[in-house]
Amino acid sequence: MKLTKVQITNFRSIWDSTEFEIDDVTCLVGKNESGKTAILQALYKLNPINESDGDFDARMDYPRQSFAQYRRRVEREGREHDEVVKATYILEESDVKAVQMEFGMNCFTVDHPHLTISKSYANHIHVYDLDLDEDAIYKHLITTANLPIEENRSLLQAENVHIASALLGEMDVESATDELLEMISRISAEGFSLYIYEAVLEDRVPKFLYFDEYYQMRGQDNLAALHRRIQYDELVNSDYPLLGLIELAGLELEDLLEPDHTQTLTAEISAAESELSAMILPYWSQNSHLRMKFDIRVGLPNDPEGMRSGMNIWGLVVNERNMIELPIGTRSRGFVWFFSFLAWYANLRSNRENLILLLDEPGLSLHAKAQADLLRYIEKELKPHHQVIYTTHSPFMVDPHKLRRARLVQDMGMDRRPGGQAKKLGTEVIPEVHAATRDTLFPLQSALGYEIYQNLFIGPNCLIVEGVSDLMYIETISSLLEEEDRVGLSTDWTITPVGGVTNVPTFVALIGAQGRLNLALLIDNHKRDEQRIENLYKEKLLAKNKIVTYANFVPQREADVEDMFEPEFYLKLVNSVYGTQIMESDLQPGSSILKRIETHLENNPLPNNARLNHYRPALYLSLHIDSLKGKLSSAVLDRWECAFKTVNCLL
Repeated sequence: MKLTKVQITNFRSIWDSTEFEIDDVTCLVGKNESGKTAILQALYKLNPINESDGDFDARMDYPRQSFAQYRRRVEREGREHDEVVKATYILEESDVKAVQMEFGMNCFTVDHPHLTISKSYANHIHVYDLDLDEDAIYKHLITTANLPIEENRSLLQAENVHIASALLGEMDVESATDELLEMISRISAEGFSLYIYEAVLEDRVPKFLYFDEYYQMRGQDNLAALHRRIQYDELVNSDYPLLGLIELAGLELEDLLEPDHTQTLTAEISAAESELSAMILPYWSQNSHLRMKFDIRVGLPNDPEGMRSGMNIWGLVVNERNMIELPIGTRSRGFVWFFSFLAWYANLRSNRENLILLLDEPGLSLHAKAQADLLRYIEKELKPHHQVIYTTHSPFMVDPHKLRRARLVQDMGMDRRPGGQAKKLGTEVIPEVHAATRDTLFPLQSALGYEIYQNLFIGPNCLIVEGVSDLMYIETISSLLEEEDRVGLSTDWTITPVGGVTNVPTFVALIGAQGRLNLALLIDNHKRDEQRIENLYKEKLLAKNKIVTYANFVPQREADVEDMFEPEFYLKLVNSVYGTQIMESDLQPGSSILKRIETHLENNPLPNNARLNHYRPALYLSLHIDSLKGKLSSAVLDRWECAFKTVNCLL
């Protein structure tokens, strides 16, 4: 089951976060005190891994200025408790099959059903519509209950489950109907969605696990005291990474308390040291000369308080270059956080828990390069197994290649635009970057600016295109036209690929807002993207005449850069790259040549199950333009020349 949308209301600084989408990795970006932590904490309480953390307390959590009115509405007027968190999940194939096993193959009305649940200050889960076909479910329950024919017919004719429940209660049938009666009665009282949620889906909803700097380990502890805290359920936050470390190392706490064989214990500890060093330190590029070490020994009179008797465990980090050996807790704060998190998570992964990870300001005390290591760890080690939602105000924790993951968080009362009035108060997750303040945008601007600096892909006249394939087609055809004394793209333009149409609005808002650049777009045109592009000039981020699409130069309304060529010519490029023999007559009618080819490939895959890569035909054209230019029709060259003239007028 995968989380897709979240909305937080009436919690601390949040009146209404607005509903926002969740990806495999989601980054909540905002400055200090914007409410990022409140979003994670509210979400955590919806379904926490530690059930005792799951209760909302209106006295502590409801927005202060309205708590008195809220309590009066609930206690005196008998109103319902306010909702706090609502989350929508999409059911995966295994979830769908689990429901179908119990309630029939036709229990859903859609192929990819969603589940929406919420929790209020009453601390009860409410289940919204589950895309259920209630009639089909009811018929399945009745027809599979092995009832006599007359009773079966009577129940199938019942108008609703309330009548069916009453009929079942009156039937004089053997005890085989007891289970059905209980089921129908519960459905009558709770509704189909809640019943199916409790019967099948509740245990499949991922638990939330929250981690912040307060979970950092001390690196050493008295084993007897740690054992007592486990027995009496009195663990503190710093215990969890240490316990994870012990378990990950394959050590048993009881064996460490009373070791009976020194050599065996030494061998186990040595193996644990090697495993942890190999697992954790590759993601710490700050110093490649470190290794982990454990020491377990009897407490001495001058050891730290609480560790002067019994067995103690010490986690040490050895620098093999200068042979300095220091306790984990005395290393830099950034290293302690990084090590604590990796040890904590590695143990969770070994337990194969179904979790969504909530990381509050991860890497806050890490150097920029170490933050890049952490992003790499999230991408390679966390994302394949869990969804991750994290907060940050650091530009180095924003992946410039995946800006779609960023959600801007802003306190609308605190962050009013100069000279403006706040229409709403409280924390919101802002869906469009142009609505955010400079302070909120700063991490995204810095991340993108650093990436641009690295790639030198920007100039005073910036022509934004979607991808590298666009850049190659433009440069190749422009050079060809200039060879024939025709008009190509002016060299005053710097062509800037932004990695897809979804990144175009973000790029324009972040870079264009500086006011020192002349921006223009030359992009694909599809109906699904029209609103996104239209918003650019409606929000006055870009003049309408600066937006040029390939559809301006071809007959059809929807067009990609590939549609600037004749279908037969583009198929020649594809066939040359992949060794295929696709003819235009093999394709279904349509507008976009790419869509037509992709539809054809669904039933006629490329050799070795390769995927159609837009870049490879563009590269082939660039490398073989001398032999291919004679096959380009005059209509195609006219089309490209017209496009370049149009764009050049925008300089």
